[in-house]
Amino acid sequence: MEDIIINASIALLSSGLDSVTAVSLAREHTEVKLALVFDYGQRSAKREIECSKKICEHFGIGLQVIELGWLAGITKTSLVNTDSDVPAMSLEKIAGDADPSITIESAKSVWVPNRNGVLINIAASFAESMGYENVIVGFNREEAVTFPDNSSDFIGAINGSLSYSTLNGVKVLAPLIGLDKKNIVLKAMESKAPLEYSWSCYQGGELPCGVCESCVRRKRAFDEAGIADPLFVRLGVTQG
Repeated sequence: MEDIIINASIALLSSGLDSVTAVSLAREHTEVKLALVFDYGQRSAKREIECSKKICEHFGIGLQVIELGWLAGITKTSLVNTDSDVPAMSLEKIAGDADPSITIESAKSVWVPNRNGVLINIAASFAESMGYENVIVGFNREEAVTFPDNSSDFIGAINGSLSYSTLNGVKVLAPLIGLDKKNIVLKAMESKAPLEYSWSCYQGGELPCGVCESCVRRKRAFDEAGIADPLFVRLGVTQG
């Protein structure tokens, strides 16, 4: 991010590693006034909302939960549809020399139709109505490889759209856009982000499942950074 002071922002918060770190870093440059957490029928919705409340309490910012039942109703993939299994992944399957079709198919299996486009536009409506200038997102280089709506190109395109659809020219800011997960962890620890309350798992159990792609990428990031995952430390659980 440019080293400038921006008026005020709204954050998209899922309580995951990326969105929590993005909020933590963004607060060095802008006043984050409100976080939005969405329930679109995802398996982990309850857990994400619980964790987001803790995170917003930590930062001292407002939180609004928005239900998108219609999005749940049209989503057929496994992130929402419990009749389908979320793919089990491993460190070998996400390695740099692994068959890329594995992660491409994994991404397709948890895809939610136009999710980030919908969420950003809702957040932009809130921002414009409140006179705020920005929407903070946790998009990053690692996920952009298989999720095109996490990419720099997507941010450029949607900012172009928002320049027409909002009178005050709301913009999407992505503090992590050039980072992989390892460096996101390092930035998070440097900024003292409350990762002990972050929830990355696609499932909504008492503990992270450890085998969905999001869990595996999170574990690899902390392992490569040489840091114990604060969530598991808080839960008193040793990762396998």
